[in-house]
Amino acid sequence: MAHPDPGVRSRPADTFRPKLTSDQWVRVVRAEPSPSWRVLWAEHACAWGVELPGDLYDDLLAGPSRAEAAELPGLPAHHLPSLTADADPRVRATACARWEDLAAPLRARLLADTDDAVRTAALLAHHHGVPMPRDAFAALPEPRRALEQCRLSPELEAELVRDEDEEVRRALAANPRLSAHSVAVLAEDPYDDIRSAVALRPDLNEEQRAAVRYDFDPTSMSRTVPWVEGLHGDADAMRRLAVSSHPLIRRSVARARHLPPDVVERLARDEDRTVHLFLAESCDDAPAEMLLEVWRWWDGSFSFPGRPRSHPNFPRTGLLRYAGDPIGRMRRLALDDPESTPADVARLARDPEAEVRRRAAEDPRLSPADAVRLLNDPADYVRGTAIRNPQLPARVLAGLLHDRDTACAAVTNPAIPVPVLDRILAAAAAAVAARR
Repeated sequence: MAHPDPGVRSRPADTFRPKLTSDQWVRVVRAEPSPSWRVLWAEHACAWGVELPGDLYDDLLAGPSRAEAAELPGLPAHHLPSLTADADPRVRATACARWEDLAAPLRARLLADTDDAVRTAALLAHHHGVPMPRDAFAALPEPRRALEQCRLSPELEAELVRDEDEEVRRALAANPRLSAHSVAVLAEDPYDDIRSAVALRPDLNEEQRAAVRYDFDPTSMSRTVPWVEGLHGDADAMRRLAVSSHPLIRRSVARARHLPPDVVERLARDEDRTVHLFLAESCDDAPAEMLLEVWRWWDGSFSFPGRPRSHPNFPRTGLLRYAGDPIGRMRRLALDDPESTPADVARLARDPEAEVRRRAAEDPRLSPADAVRLLNDPADYVRGTAIRNPQLPARVLAGLLHDRDTACAAVTNPAIPVPVLDRILAAAAAAVAARR
């Protein structure tokens, strides 16, 4: 965090986002020399719930990336009057997103702006609360945002939900300001994806949701439903939604970091195993038995690389019983048991499955002889893991360091003494200098 190179300073923010404190996030933003990157780091900080200090907002708005800084969600309201009068129409248009925070004279100024894009943004924001008449809708250069966001006059809405163009109905299906009657009409739409969008609306009760014939592929990639995520802190809402007929809603509940015990118990018995997976990845209250069951078929994703094995509730004892399990991934767990011995490591280093041998290859109790033997393993990732094992004899490790094919992995072996690392770095620096 204190490194003179901006690239090094920003790396913790890019790699360890959840672990940074609010003060550290502010330091990242303040220390960034690039104006555009400063705003980008500020966006990331806000996304992680950091409250930026007022003077930092002042600095960001005073820089060349003012238009981007104006979009920051935590921007204090006292900046809004200056944004509505800014010379840059992009900034004025951005101010429309804070319509509820604007005084009536500022709203009127934006609605009468000389720039078409600003007037359109203001008009759309105005009609979040005031029903949009047909003539205003017809005058829009692009109606999609109005279909997705605006409150429409009853006559216009009744006409649009039965429009022959399915793209119009598709855009309306997610409009949060649609009347109950129009929602019911779209729930019977002949297009599957339109009915599926209706099925995920927050204004449906579960009886209404179950009545919608939605299309759902249980094997497709799932993303958390935003409005469900917004209710993660509401225990009663989580209880209600955990029994939803819609798998995506139950999966979204499982993404909460904390859930009431009865909700966790219910989700751990869910018929959809992806609910179990999301519970294992995201919820700190997931039960040990379920985590162990998930481990049988899942050992981490790019977003959650250590789960479920790294989950705080994952079993840490009694795992030796899996040393003879017919499933290789379960045998891997045996060495995590505190009662496992070097003999167990030696046995699993000869396992028929490469993933099990790799687990043995990373164990510091591996014998030097087995470490050397695994350097010739048929699986390249087992060989790569063995190269990093500190039990390798010094002469073998030295040979790996002198081999161009293995040096890159071998140099990360923790058994290499620091003076040797210093010599390697010095030799590399000399070689680079000689080429210049």
